[in-house]
Amino acid sequence: MTLAATDDSALVAALRAGDEGAFMALVDAYGGSMRRLALSIVRNAAVADDVVQDAWVGVLRGLERFEGRSSLKTWIFRIVANTAKTRAEREGRTVPFSSFAGEADGDEPAVEPERFRNPLFPGGWTAFPEPWHSLEARETRDVVAAAIEALPPAQRLVISMRDVEGWSAEEVCNVLELSETNQRVLLHRARSKVRAALERHLDAT
Repeated sequence: MTLAATDDSALVAALRAGDEGAFMALVDAYGGSMRRLALSIVRNAAVADDVVQDAWVGVLRGLERFEGRSSLKTWIFRIVANTAKTRAEREGRTVPFSSFAGEADGDEPAVEPERFRNPLFPGGWTAFPEPWHSLEARETRDVVAAAIEALPPAQRLVISMRDVEGWSAEEVCNVLELSETNQRVLLHRARSKVRAALERHLDAT
């Protein structure tokens, strides 16, 4: 079974029937992203592995209650996020997600707002950093990765999901239970800081 060729209702029916192939298709499709999401929250590889394992147990136990109000993917990743948040808060590895709104409202942008194309292209540069072609360099990618790693928890998580994993804004809002405005502010703050770090690196080269 391949997920691309299977709608949620058929996949859920197969999982409820104990179809091992359906379950392995889910693991193959989402396992890596689930671990990266967990790791973005708990900040420890071993704990992230435990979170993913617990999340799969939650998925299998909760299948009978899945009502299709969201996509199966969103439902699965919400279980991962909630499991990771509970584990992280219990171990004191990150701030509670209840503080996300405050982080979005109170944090100052790292790059002046006029540097962006707003409101038509929120988050887009009016002028790209130069030399832009050097983004392909491993050193520059490392700078971007380090800048993301240094972000506050909510910003790091949102930019990782949007720009690294390729999630849509709607999916991120649903999985993290954020408002559209809060998600947009967090992403803008994160992108501005990463781009500022990138510019500093490029200016120094």
